[in-house]
This record gives sequence, structure tokens and C-alpha cells, in this order.
Amino acid sequence: MNANVYAIGDTVVLKASLTRTVAGDRACRIVGLLPAADRGENQYRVRFGDENFERRIVESDIDTAETAASVRKGETASPTAGGSWLKMSNIRIGK
Repeated sequence: MNANVYAIGDTVVLKASLTRTVAGDRACRIVGLLPAADRGENQYRVRFGDENFERRIVESDIDTAETAASVRKGETASPTAGGSWLKMSNIRIGK
């Protein structure tokens, strides 16, 4: 079994594909580590800054050159703009 190259909290850049364009935001944050896939690749749960759900990716989906370049520049994935979708001030309790 391969050791995980990335850890929880790391920011990675995904390769461009049919669903992810080169111009679009491809940086995401790793939120979980999963067992290796059938082909022996490491799997990760990732979240983009503007999404409220997680995706599963394999290590071959990560663009290692772009990820290394963004780490050198000090870039990170932007946190969710509005914060949590649950606003405690909007909860009303019946009396």
C-alpha cells in the first residue's frame, strides 16, 4: 500500500478535464483520506471553496506540477465565502 502523499488540510490543484476547465478554479482542500482504490492509487475526499459538498478523487487526478507551484507561491483554496450555510440567528424555537 502506498503512503499518502498529501495530508488533511493540504491544498491541491486538480488536472483539467471535461468537467474542470483550465480557466476555472481547480484548487481544492483535502478533508479526508480514504483507503487505496482497486488500482492501488490513494484516494482523497476534497472540497472546493465555493461548494458545500465533498468529492472523491484519486491521486492521478491531482496535477502535481501545479500543486507544487501553488504551494511555492503560498496560495490556498479560498474558504467558503458565506461561511456556514446554517445561521444560528435564523433558528426560531416555538414556545
